[in-house]
Amino acid sequence: MLPNLKVKDVMSQKVITVPPTEDVVFAFEKLMKHKISSLPVVDEDEKLVGIVTATDLGHNLILDKYELGTTVEEVMVNQVIYVHPEDDLTTAVRKMHEYGSDDGIINQLVVLDNHELVGIVSDGDIIGSIEL
Repeated sequence: MLPNLKVKDVMSQKVITVPPTEDVVFAFEKLMKHKISSLPVVDEDEKLVGIVTATDLGHNLILDKYELGTTVEEVMVNQVIYVHPEDDLTTAVRKMHEYGSDDGIINQLVVLDNHELVGIVSDGDIIGSIEL
């Protein structure tokens, strides 16, 4: 059973983001440099407009599916699954599972408070909160 914690108790408040105009190659480099699996995409007003993942970018770069100069905006997912800071961890896990692909889960969820990006919570954050 998950501990009686809220998303805000385990989320990372330091969120690395990318603008929609960023080249996909540079976005992928940022993911690798920081050893993270996703980048929230924010506009000039810091409003969340999408998300890109290391899996998607890396796979498509390897397959050479992008033309030179392809931007994050052209490939990002617009429908971002998110949680609130006050949600409990069970809600986060449920969303990770429910909205994941057939063979997996969403590894990270953005955390929004009044439509403002305030954090990101990963499956690792949640697992780390469980005392065995």
